[in-house]
Amino acid sequence: MSKKLMAALLVLMLVTLACSFTPQTPSGQATPTTSNILFHDDFSDPSSGWDHSSTQNGTADYTNGGYEIHITATSLYKWANPGKGFQNDVHLEVDATKLGGPDNNAFGVICRYQDSDNFYKFYISSDGYAGVIKEQSGNPTVISSADGKLQPVNGINQGALTNHIRVDCVGDTLTLYANGTQVATATDSSFQGGDVGLVAASYDTAGTDILFKNFYVYAP
Repeated sequence: MSKKLMAALLVLMLVTLACSFTPQTPSGQATPTTSNILFHDDFSDPSSGWDHSSTQNGTADYTNGGYEIHITATSLYKWANPGKGFQNDVHLEVDATKLGGPDNNAFGVICRYQDSDNFYKFYISSDGYAGVIKEQSGNPTVISSADGKLQPVNGINQGALTNHIRVDCVGDTLTLYANGTQVATATDSSFQGGDVGLVAASYDTAGTDILFKNFYVYAP
């Protein structure tokens, strides 16, 4: 067989393999399409609407190619909103990486934000806990467990590893996923529609530092 014929057959094999390959979306990765995306931010534009906050207790701002919430006090949570109002059901997705601080932390997203005292927040932690919290009249309550506490779960990448967080706010059902695994769910009808956001919290040790990237809001 000539070298030219061998080369032609090799090219034909490669083309055949390429045509038969179907791209697979990794589990837990964002899968919105252009037709149902309601809002997307890669945080490359610092004027896209999120808060620029710096206080003695920490910061929340665009940095490091994403949006960073860094808490320098104990027993505190900080959040940020893009200033949107979604009146229908939404899915939220974001990638979150711990840059520093203790694994005993909490971070995630917000949906149906009414004002600073009324919204839902969805937490995972770097030591493997998760839960859905209702903030009503400034009082937080874990509504995804009978004992009112975040629960240890499988599916969370612990320590400094990145987690892909997804939240479904659909009707009265509020569901939290980490890396494609459902880690918490709750049923509540207190809030319908509102803004979205990012959130992080510290507990007994200060220093929670979370970087968020690739934030999506899309219709179910």
